[in-house]
Amino acid sequence: MVQSQDSLFDAAVGVHDAAVARLGAEIWVGAEPTFTLRSSEAPEWLREALGGDKQLHAWRMVEQLRSLHPGSLVLRSVGRQYAGEECPRWSVGLYERRDGVALWQGPPDPLARLSRAPASARLERFRDALADCLASRGCSCRTFSSPGSLGWRLLARLDGAGIPFLPEDDPRPARPSVHRDKTPRDGLRDPLASEGLLLVAIGALERAPGQGCACIELPAFSHVADCLRCVEAVGEAATKAGLSGLILQGFPPPIDRTVAWTTVTPDPAVVEINQAPQPDIRRFLAATRELFSVADELGLSPYRLQYNGTVSDSGGGGHFTLGGPSAEASPFFVQPALLPRLVRYLNRHPALSYWLAPDYLGGASQSPRPDEGTREAFRELDLALEQLQRHPQASPEFLWTSLAPFLADPSGNTHRSELNIEKLWNPYLPGRGRLGLVEFRAFRMPRSPQRACAIAALLRGVAALLSRRHPAPQLRDWGDALHDRYALPFFLRQDLRVVLEDLAGSGLGLGECIEAELLDEPTRSVWSTAFGGCLLTLEPAVEFWPLVGDVASQEAGGSRLVDSSTSRLQVSLRSDGTEGPPLAGWQLRVGDTQVPLRSERDSAGELRLIGLRYRDFNPWHGLHPAIGPLGPVTLTLTHPELELALRASLHGWQPDGLPYHGLPATLESAAERRAERLVIRELARADLPPAQAAPPAALSEYTVDLRRLQT
Repeated sequence: MVQSQDSLFDAAVGVHDAAVARLGAEIWVGAEPTFTLRSSEAPEWLREALGGDKQLHAWRMVEQLRSLHPGSLVLRSVGRQYAGEECPRWSVGLYERRDGVALWQGPPDPLARLSRAPASARLERFRDALADCLASRGCSCRTFSSPGSLGWRLLARLDGAGIPFLPEDDPRPARPSVHRDKTPRDGLRDPLASEGLLLVAIGALERAPGQGCACIELPAFSHVADCLRCVEAVGEAATKAGLSGLILQGFPPPIDRTVAWTTVTPDPAVVEINQAPQPDIRRFLAATRELFSVADELGLSPYRLQYNGTVSDSGGGGHFTLGGPSAEASPFFVQPALLPRLVRYLNRHPALSYWLAPDYLGGASQSPRPDEGTREAFRELDLALEQLQRHPQASPEFLWTSLAPFLADPSGNTHRSELNIEKLWNPYLPGRGRLGLVEFRAFRMPRSPQRACAIAALLRGVAALLSRRHPAPQLRDWGDALHDRYALPFFLRQDLRVVLEDLAGSGLGLGECIEAELLDEPTRSVWSTAFGGCLLTLEPAVEFWPLVGDVASQEAGGSRLVDSSTSRLQVSLRSDGTEGPPLAGWQLRVGDTQVPLRSERDSAGELRLIGLRYRDFNPWHGLHPAIGPLGPVTLTLTHPELELALRASLHGWQPDGLPYHGLPATLESAAERRAERLVIRELARADLPPAQAAPPAALSEYTVDLRRLQT
């Protein structure tokens, strides 16, 4: 019986999980997938975080996830906030027990449905019922009223001790909702909770004129058991009061290995999901398949189709996290040498930074490498790693303090880093800074749950490998080769294969199915044509876009201005398997300029290749105003033994210059648009003008900069 591709993939996942388990490594994996409405060109689905129907899509997603997880609780917590935003963004989360026992048995959050606000008498019954339910659980309570929509207040102690007298001028019991005002720079705080006093606010949340729903705002809980105890009482009280719907909002809930917390939040152009971490890849795959299925049912997509047929990611990236079942049990604290080893390993393998990354890369990107910053900082990082080697049992504080200054972008922003440790043991990020988590940001949004799972298995496998041995003992200074050699797909694939061989050699091999997901991307823009026994292939390479303007003036916003007008192509030649002249004799021109070709070899045999950089369009605000766009990129392939030559013109858009009639509807129509952009014709070699040599200034070891050929 022939196994399906899914069953083969699932079997490979099982083998990986078993291999990691044999090492005794407990490494949990999470992700931050992002989805977009790819048919829409409204601002909220192209560049803005808020607006339009984005929140409605998020509510519907949470509604469907809730239906798949009976007994889970919908909790509206506080989302992120940028400097120019008046209030925190919305964030809707699903909180559930991992053992399958129902966490919530009260009335549902109406989410996308409108419901009439309950009468004041019913809210009073709810308040009194909650006080009784808490008292029956050994808690002491005191109720009072306060101005505002959430006017009924309840102050409780879960330990049953008496509630102390609070002065009349104490502002804390009457504090406004955490959803109403700006989040303080030092994060959300609940001063009463730090004294063991839990403040609960009850009222009606208005959602439309004359419409609303009962609402309760929960305090900050320190422990999961306390949170579950209080939530159980809330559900029982709401049922006794006859509420048909109830919105729970407030501080994010506490988390440990017994509960899962998944949030749905807005980000520019996308809806972002912070998936609850999973203890192994099998459960990560199941959760990811479920999430992709729900998004697809709602018309949300992990990718966008551009007018010219290019398939890009959703626009929000797809980050991954590694950690443990709790902060204390994080593998980065159980094995303090793991994080320094990981820093060195990523430095030695640029494929982990670039091959699976979004389009926007380099020092000004959302995921810069430490060696893309200043030279001085990179040298100091080497010293920091040396110091950590001398302290093999480094505390979480020492580990974070040693590395945080270097795992940051050039402005010092620790959020924008290939390896983000702001949630590892960060004292400056209250509430969520000390979770023992490391986030990997150099990943575009995967197009399928299998690809997301393959990346998760790769990262988890590397972490498991490094927890036992140290294959990359020192940092490597790549110099110009980092943005020259490793801009080209050929060398990135080679480097990724070295990583996969490292894993296989340590008994952590991912298997053919998972490796294929990492090495191959069916929607990648690749053009090939055969001529005279030679196969000419063009594929996009990595480009590193520079920041326009100073970093400091742009730090307050959610995005920064870069010049994205430069593109890079990899051009390669191979034998196509038919009879033809020797590969060494082939020559390549761009326009009338002959460009050199490098000789390389891989498992498929000998090839010639080169990278080409060129300006693709005129930016509205960018660099080099005298350099115009190059279009199309025209290549001419000749061989002294052939009378004919091949001319290949790669257009950025339709070759006839006409506009496209709307976005591609399907991946197949996008592929057709990509294919028609390469125009091929044959011509007599004798009719070609003499070739010009490329000026030395345009040449690097692996790339020709065509911008320097323009006059």
